[in-house]
Amino acid sequence: MKEQLEKYFDRLWPLNRSLTGNGNRETLRILSEIVDLNITEVPSGTNCFDWVVPPEWNVKEAWIKDSNGNVIIDFSNNNLHLLGYSIHVKGKMFLSELRSHIYTLPLQPDIIPYLTSYYDENWGFCMSHNQFLTLKENEEYDILIDSTLNHKGSMTIGEAILKGCSDNEVLFSTYICHPSMANNELSGLLVSAFIFRELKNIRNRFYTYRFVYLPETIGSIYYLSRFGEHLKQTLDAGYVVTCVGDQGDFSYKRSRRGNSLADRAAELILRQSGTKFNIENFFPTGSDERQYCSPGFNLPVGSLMRTRYGKYPEYHTSADDKNFISFDALEKSVLKYLEIINLLENNFVYINTKPFCEPQLGKRGLYPAIGDQKNKTKTIVTTLWILNLADGTNDLISISEKSNIPVPELIPVVERLLENGILTR
Repeated sequence: MKEQLEKYFDRLWPLNRSLTGNGNRETLRILSEIVDLNITEVPSGTNCFDWVVPPEWNVKEAWIKDSNGNVIIDFSNNNLHLLGYSIHVKGKMFLSELRSHIYTLPLQPDIIPYLTSYYDENWGFCMSHNQFLTLKENEEYDILIDSTLNHKGSMTIGEAILKGCSDNEVLFSTYICHPSMANNELSGLLVSAFIFRELKNIRNRFYTYRFVYLPETIGSIYYLSRFGEHLKQTLDAGYVVTCVGDQGDFSYKRSRRGNSLADRAAELILRQSGTKFNIENFFPTGSDERQYCSPGFNLPVGSLMRTRYGKYPEYHTSADDKNFISFDALEKSVLKYLEIINLLENNFVYINTKPFCEPQLGKRGLYPAIGDQKNKTKTIVTTLWILNLADGTNDLISISEKSNIPVPELIPVVERLLENGILTR
């Protein structure tokens, strides 16, 4: 999986993604090789709650040259050099005029910041502060931003649905609006896509799984304006997939509800992982969980990440590149989400059909044969815990929490008890 993750990363990395534009379309076209995407174009000007879909933005080229024609910065070398949604500009100007349109990070002088001006017509360039200090006051610079804002354009979104035996749904949402950033953009796209690939191969899925690929904020707001009421009726759990490529410990941001199925499942898997992790309560900033968890919807959507956005210095800068992430970490993030899915798929409320004293396990072939005493005792203890707690009030998460038995040890025993008719769900 790691090699394939890297292959797709390299293809997606150079694309100029934003709220709209051809970079988003190409991103979804490439992802369609992994995910069975239904791609929709939402016309600019479409109203969604208190927002309006913006005009479509595309860039042909953008650069600053000195008076000798030498290129100072070039959008084609790094698409973070251009302020997102910059309007068309062409001309010559001295540094005294240009300065107000250049953005740097003086406290991180060697890296390029990522900045945007989505809803206020503006233009600008981003560069390292050290490079900015080399510009000369008395030199006239040649400026070009060959961009378009098309009010008759559209916003591109992608959706894929894997039908299960039930209409109850699990949501995976990620965003496609950042240009060349590894952890804050491509890690979420790639992990979500490879979750889809693995999940598609699982037979007899209970849940219906909904995968969405949207520009952050405006994309999820539009999506909720279309499907929010449906999700209020069908969604059992959901996750915003982002910042899952660095080598930090896993962290989980709870849904606004704080104890939703999404929260309980993710936290149990983390607690039983044997590794360090972090848990944070919901707060109304961050990624698209703030839209899914807005008061009018209050959906059960959390976010399993590694180092959370805003907590690493490379965030929203050119330092969030391929060297910052690990493809081993990306693969492990896919596998961690699959552990959560496995728990959700088995998280029923179970009922012991023989509740009066212990059932006779031996005659059903459920009592281990003479042999490994340690494993025999472990299996019996697991069986008795399940039967005792399967009283119609405990789901699998509760059984695991109360018995202190890890989920992977419970599931095969539950399956054997179901096969023998001692349990029902």
